[in-house]
Amino acid sequence: MFADQQSIMQLTNEYIRGLVDGEGCFTFTTSKYKTRSGIVTQKIPAFAIGMHERDLALIESVRDHLKLKNKVYVHKSFVGDGHKRGDKAFLIVREIGNLKNVIVPFFYKKLRGHKAFQFENWIMKIGSEPTVPPGFKLIHRLYMSGYWDRNPKYID
Repeated sequence: MFADQQSIMQLTNEYIRGLVDGEGCFTFTTSKYKTRSGIVTQKIPAFAIGMHERDLALIESVRDHLKLKNKVYVHKSFVGDGHKRGDKAFLIVREIGNLKNVIVPFFYKKLRGHKAFQFENWIMKIGSEPTVPPGFKLIHRLYMSGYWDRNPKYID
């Protein structure tokens, strides 16, 4: 193992937050399913971080540091504009338990600048967007109640 690969294994919370500030996002994925009354579209809250595939080990180290079980996906570059782009490695977290118990407390009141604004808007949209499934609304309610301020388990 190369020296730089060993150092990837020893990430700090602040390093990960800085990495996410530049390479991550708090977003929504769209899910469609068929019901008797037609096709229903849902917006599923998601945290994502993506980088060039050469940083696959770094993305995996972020996942491991956060104790997530999610797979890190490598997607082929599909942009057909004549530029050679490398494939991208992505970690995407959509599961309500991981968002509520890992992602939100990890970033809660610990981001600065635009990413802090994006994070807060994301949580507010979880609460206000009618197409977000009801179970995810708990994240917004906990945020509004100051739950992560009062629970020492989430303070680092």
